[in-house]
Amino acid sequence: MFRLFSQTRRCLQVKRALQRQEWPLRPAHLTAATQQASFSTVSVEHLSRSDSWPKDVGILALEVYFPSQYVEQVELEKYDGVEAGKYTLGLGQKQMGFCSAHEDINSLCLTVVQRLVERSRLSWDSIGRLEVGTETIIDKSKAVKTVLMQLFQDSGNTDVEGIDTTNACYGGTASLFNSVDWVESSSWDGRYAMVVCGDIAVYATGNARPTGGAGAVAMLVGPEAPLVLERGVRGTHMEHVYDFYKPDLASEYPMVDGKLSIQCYLRALDQCYSVYRKKIQSQWQKVGVDKPFTLEDFQFMIFHTPFCKLVQKSVGRMMLNDFLAAPNPDTQSGLYKGLQAFRGVKLEDTYSDKDVEKAFQKASLEMFSQKTKPSLLLSSRNGNMYSPSMYGCLASLLAQYSAQQLAGSRIGAFSYGSGLAASLFSMRVSQDAAPGSPLDKLVSSLSDLQTRLDARKCVPPEEFAEIMKQREKSHHLVNHTPQGSKDDLFPGTWYLERVDDKHRRQYARRPL
Repeated sequence: MFRLFSQTRRCLQVKRALQRQEWPLRPAHLTAATQQASFSTVSVEHLSRSDSWPKDVGILALEVYFPSQYVEQVELEKYDGVEAGKYTLGLGQKQMGFCSAHEDINSLCLTVVQRLVERSRLSWDSIGRLEVGTETIIDKSKAVKTVLMQLFQDSGNTDVEGIDTTNACYGGTASLFNSVDWVESSSWDGRYAMVVCGDIAVYATGNARPTGGAGAVAMLVGPEAPLVLERGVRGTHMEHVYDFYKPDLASEYPMVDGKLSIQCYLRALDQCYSVYRKKIQSQWQKVGVDKPFTLEDFQFMIFHTPFCKLVQKSVGRMMLNDFLAAPNPDTQSGLYKGLQAFRGVKLEDTYSDKDVEKAFQKASLEMFSQKTKPSLLLSSRNGNMYSPSMYGCLASLLAQYSAQQLAGSRIGAFSYGSGLAASLFSMRVSQDAAPGSPLDKLVSSLSDLQTRLDARKCVPPEEFAEIMKQREKSHHLVNHTPQGSKDDLFPGTWYLERVDDKHRRQYARRPL
């Protein structure tokens, strides 16, 4: 297994000293008693400065976990008796990963956190915050975060802030924002934050079942990052709507209004993109740049991905926003050629307009292929992971480009959670793509993604359906030991060993 970083270091000895009483508070200073190591050295050097903000806060490392088994969507079409291409062409899906009876939300998150720490050669006491974004609830009181604390037990580190954050697929993004804000705040003690997002997306038999999936993503957050969250430009939209929700706490299955949910997704995209453009254009104007922000200013654009076809439509939707905002778009040649007929449409009237959808989807096809399609590797082959979905797209993007190709680019990111909560934000990729740089290490750490997908076991639809029935029957059972073999799990995977008579869950790890 490759090594991302040099020698691990023991916990940073931290002493907070407020330099001034007025806002903004300056970052704390570390004591001199530290050991030399890669990530932590960056923090020490940064904290010795008198800057008001930690520099370049963002994602330092990223790990992905997905189930070791999947079903082919083309075979699922035959099994379900639907027309050929309904799931593959209509939804844009190739395969769907799913969990065995031995996996639950706790085991997924245990696995991805352990992998990130081990592969990055971190020490457990170098983590000062850990927050989990999930909508997969198996306990109405006890957080997944508290289950993850068993991984910290041997280190003795119990000083770890953060807890679970829930709103459909948005919890991971809320956790990332909270973690970045913690590092940039007066509460920061110089250690790393870790963001964990995981979910199991399963549906009752019917049209929604092929849009399922499962997985988890863990991200390490700190200063001097190769992926820096741009400050002051996040566009957010929230409202009250019942497009997708889970009122039956005895079931894993949601209530879904598919047509409404797609409309809410696109409406939220419109609103978030509008706010984002206003904020970044305002920043540009302050430094003498007077131009409109458009989709072309993102070198890459990733999305929360319920299914891949919706993402392709979303790129067209952003182009429609740009087209309507442009004072004098050229409809005789170039990007907007032939779109003059749509000049007078209003965004709010176009959510069900197939002519608008097809025209802008066609016009944006090249942009989609260049900016977004590479990010759909994991989504097309594993399905919708809910809260980790967009971050799986980020991992897919990083896995398919070199550090040199990514250096200096701006990555746009749209996160959506039903109910609803949505944000559009951006990340700047470091200019330093030299061998051994943080960016080079991040990209290298994800280079095995395709190989790992290819190593999964293909399961026939009949077996998939039977496993889904077993999950229904065993959901919230007590005095229960999951049935079936654990041999198909990836080495190093955590799994549910037993649920006792008081609903207490016991976990074990498959040997590496």
